[in-house]
Amino acid sequence: MTMDLSPIILPEHVFVGLSAPTKWRALQILSSKAAHCLGLDEGSVLRALESREKLGTTGIGNGIAVPHAAIVGMTRPRGLMVRFGHPVDFEAIDEQPVDLIFLLLAPEGAGADHLKALARVSRLLRDRAICEKLRGADQAEAIYALLTDRAHSHAA
Repeated sequence: MTMDLSPIILPEHVFVGLSAPTKWRALQILSSKAAHCLGLDEGSVLRALESREKLGTTGIGNGIAVPHAAIVGMTRPRGLMVRFGHPVDFEAIDEQPVDLIFLLLAPEGAGADHLKALARVSRLLRDRAICEKLRGADQAEAIYALLTDRAHSHAA
């Protein structure tokens, strides 16, 4: 079972050292980055993320959040990875602040594909060793390599 997220994320969709004072400001920053990277409407992304977040936190614990939403006009699941310079109170289930956020956006009606992508991201981010490496990486390129398993796949 591969943990390669390369079908979902591109190297230029990884951001290191951003900061936000609150969860809601973090969602605004993520929406802005997603709009820029994916050619989406920032307001639509923000509204979708806020609606999802009001159903229950996407802060899954251990300093990780995986905000996700369906977006009109998208053709396949896409993601952005952010490592915040200072952890944000994301109202996570374990009440710990969040510094690793993987934003997952999917087309409307992409039920199975969205769930598969979400499961893949969640599995990867539940790996404590991977998360330690993500937190220790100073460069976006290193984080991308961890997310896409580039470090292992080229070892042969």
